[in-house]
Amino acid sequence: MKETAGTPVQVTGTVLTTRRVDAYHALTVVAPGIAERFRPGHFVSVAVGGPHTAMPTRRAFSVHDVKPDYGGTVELVFAVRGRGTSWLAERKARDSLDLVGPLGRPFPVPRDPCACVLVGGEYGSASLFALADTLQQRGCRVDFVLGAASADRVFGALRARRMGETTTLTTEDGSLGLRGRVTDALPAVIADARADVVYACGPMAMLRGVSAVAVEFDIPVQVSVEESMACGYGVCMTCVLPVIGDDGVTRMVRSCVEGPVFRGERVRFEDIGTIPFDALGAPGGRAQEGGAHTRNVS
Repeated sequence: MKETAGTPVQVTGTVLTTRRVDAYHALTVVAPGIAERFRPGHFVSVAVGGPHTAMPTRRAFSVHDVKPDYGGTVELVFAVRGRGTSWLAERKARDSLDLVGPLGRPFPVPRDPCACVLVGGEYGSASLFALADTLQQRGCRVDFVLGAASADRVFGALRARRMGETTTLTTEDGSLGLRGRVTDALPAVIADARADVVYACGPMAMLRGVSAVAVEFDIPVQVSVEESMACGYGVCMTCVLPVIGDDGVTRMVRSCVEGPVFRGERVRFEDIGTIPFDALGAPGGRAQEGGAHTRNVS
């Protein structure tokens, strides 16, 4: 089958650079096959632990940046949360990594110029900069709202200030920007920018709040969800979450295939981690339809 843009490939990439960015790690990997197929919102899965590892599952990472250097590089930004990311943080230049990508459904972008507000929480902000580049190339206005618990966990503040029409920063402890959360500042930014659409990436609680604000303003919201993904291509079913389809029916869909980008108002955030009783195929719910869990959820 002919490979096209977005078709995932498995590559052995070479680590080009590693760096610390406050509380996070940034890893740039030479991965030409992935870089040339990448679209904003795609992610990659990385094998961790080395050839003799006892960690069989991959780790999923959003892509911060893609450049044409050395035939194509991708930069991943992550926090150390466990053994897998701890191993990844120890990689050095010229080490090899097994990557699969690009994976998932990327951010949809408007056909015509419009005003876009990009909201990022913690290192979730990393995936928004490639999107901002694409939007600005289409003549769109871009405003940023970035936040985290503390200043060292706000990712990309300087780059956002260079790129955005405006940039609003929030921290829960008041160490950078406004004291509070991104949802506290978001209504004013939407109103001042006369925003047509909101894009967001970050923790689930933040995405839930951002979606609620966008609904209040009656504008569309696209969210990139953060769910644990053991495989990254739809087999293991560990990343399922309840999403309402065009027909009003809730389906348990895979974040790694039907997502990670969804319409925020369609995600049942309050039911994540459960199977709602009214979901298609749930006990006491609607009867299962053949292949229905993959349809009409975008």
